[in-house]
Amino acid sequence: MENQVKIHFLGAAGTVTGSKFLLETSELNILIDCGLFQGIKSLRELNWKDFPFDPKAIDFILLTHGHLDHTGYLPRLVKQGYRNPILGTPPSLGIAEVILNDSAKIQEEDAERANKEEYSKHEPALPLYTTKDAERAIGLFQSINLNEWYQISENIKYRYQANGHILGSAFIELDIFNKRFVFSGDIGRKKDLLLEPPKKPEKADYLFLESTYGDRLHPEDDSDEIFTEAIKDTIRNNGNLIIPSFAVERLQGIMYRLYLLMKSNKIPEIPIYIDSPMGNKVLGLFEGFSKWHKVDADEFRKMLSYFNIITSYRDTWKTIDEKRTKVVIAGSGMVTGGRVLTYLRYLIDKPETTVLLAGYQAEGTRGRQLENGAAEIKIFGKYCPVKAEVLKIDSLSAHADQQELLDWLSEIKNVPEKVFLIHGEPTALDSLRVKIKDFYNVEVNIPQLHDIVSLKL
Repeated sequence: MENQVKIHFLGAAGTVTGSKFLLETSELNILIDCGLFQGIKSLRELNWKDFPFDPKAIDFILLTHGHLDHTGYLPRLVKQGYRNPILGTPPSLGIAEVILNDSAKIQEEDAERANKEEYSKHEPALPLYTTKDAERAIGLFQSINLNEWYQISENIKYRYQANGHILGSAFIELDIFNKRFVFSGDIGRKKDLLLEPPKKPEKADYLFLESTYGDRLHPEDDSDEIFTEAIKDTIRNNGNLIIPSFAVERLQGIMYRLYLLMKSNKIPEIPIYIDSPMGNKVLGLFEGFSKWHKVDADEFRKMLSYFNIITSYRDTWKTIDEKRTKVVIAGSGMVTGGRVLTYLRYLIDKPETTVLLAGYQAEGTRGRQLENGAAEIKIFGKYCPVKAEVLKIDSLSAHADQQELLDWLSEIKNVPEKVFLIHGEPTALDSLRVKIKDFYNVEVNIPQLHDIVSLKL
């Protein structure tokens, strides 16, 4: 009798967000990642639909890393009946705990605000999930080690290897009936400021490869120079520099860059505020997991002393009202929520304000609107004219570009039977498909959302 594996592409298929890949086998059902859809409305609405597979029938969830688009659906899945282990590296689970609690709190606050200000068409507006739902999911977390094989059934085992994307992130190798399934997760950069270069797989019969930047090379812009000039211009204009930032890895990376610039006297003295409750908690994880990144523990503590860490919403308002010129780094990185919205609501209509986008902006987000030159953006139900200067740094991405993705495949010794390109927008997926086919002469597939592929092993 032939063994069969059914792959259900339940997210990050034909799009970047909502990573979920279900492996249905005769021995176990395994879910790789359990992410939230973000971006355009049609994608966000998918979060409200019931999971298309019985959650009680899933035996394990394996998380590649802690980002919201890889973990943010977990409370909904648990609410629908999932009760088995959720596995990841210790830093990944620490980050996921912070992100899920923050996500639940933001959704509760957004629903409360929508009801109070009556700008939602739903009566009443409800959160996607609550902090209690998040706590139930977190209660199922179990940590695993890197580079160690775990046998979970007679013919299925898995291993995690570091992939350099964020603290604790990894790619997952699954041996199922003697075939190697490799899920790349999000692959990091070769020369990251904080993390070691990604490890590479040496075998893959079925490869599931992220394609976020599959159609481009990262520009060689001088990020330090862009930061330096933006800060000098802010001082000359007596304005505010607002940097929307992802709370995980990007915030810590920007802080470290600015710390090095200040330490070497390359930027003038200016107050720099860090306003990201989630980012502050991740700073604590960087301290607690110092062996998982490259910055010396003492140096990391010195860095923190250079910044004004905001811990309360009251201090957010004080910072907005403060007239002196300043830099504010606040979540979220795509301007989809978080404290940065409060700053932008009151400062984006001022020509002396500068907004510096420091990462990928997904389709349908306010960040993408700003990047594309929007004349106004909607914040808390109100349209705000954009008079601020908007700048962008592309070189800080935590995702490998096309060449780095191709290089990540370079040590695979066998010829994969199939490559599935995931976690990318259509042009990125197709560009990478052509490159892989030309470079490695393998069959490359671009699955769409809710596709089910049956593999006979």
